[in-house]
Amino acid sequence: YGKVRVLLPMVAHAQEIEQALALVKQAKEQLDEKGQPYDRSIEVGGMIEIPAAALALPMFLRRLNFLSLGTNDLIQYTLAIDRTDDAVAHLYDPMHPAVLLLAAHTIQAANRGGTRIAICGERAGDVSLTRLLLGMGLRNFSMHPAQLLAIKERVLRTSLAEAQPLAQRGTHVGAVEEELHRVEPRRGVARAFKHRGPRMGDGEVAAAEPFCSTQARLGVVVIEALRHARLSAS
Repeated sequence: YGKVRVLLPMVAHAQEIEQALALVKQAKEQLDEKGQPYDRSIEVGGMIEIPAAALALPMFLRRLNFLSLGTNDLIQYTLAIDRTDDAVAHLYDPMHPAVLLLAAHTIQAANRGGTRIAICGERAGDVSLTRLLLGMGLRNFSMHPAQLLAIKERVLRTSLAEAQPLAQRGTHVGAVEEELHRVEPRRGVARAFKHRGPRMGDGEVAAAEPFCSTQARLGVVVIEALRHARLSAS
């Protein structure tokens, strides 16, 4: 099954990471005592799936080997929307500016820190978001096997020179909207989805319908992400 790694879910506090790493160390010591061979360099990573983790990313970068951006729960907890509640499920918006800002901040911060980051959840297999995520700096996608071919085709057909302006060259809303239409002419990258039916787990294909176009909001969040990146770099 390949090289095994440990991924810690729903982490938000430094002490949670420290406790987990202490348990990994303890397990290694027990294996040493038994003379049992194991991977001494096993990597430990963390899920970034709640806003607290995304906003406090440096403490994860200092302690973990890799990160995984869990979009399903990140969207739910950022917007305080229960996807299983039909009364509010229509407010579950993957293209909400706050969600995009957190995603862009997390991806860019991990890249600056030299920490590998992937994205999982329904958004990883959403072909309409692939170019936008590539433009943000994402290079690893984790999805259901049924979605691999479509995402692979979109990646192979994507020019980073065209995708990167979506996240890096937003001087004003109009310019970003024009870039979105040029790079994603048929559907547009900025499409929001209203989910119907029961909750879907990470990696499952979403049954969804587009309900609005959010190019203007995306333009705002791209500009804010760029400003945040510049402030962090300074």
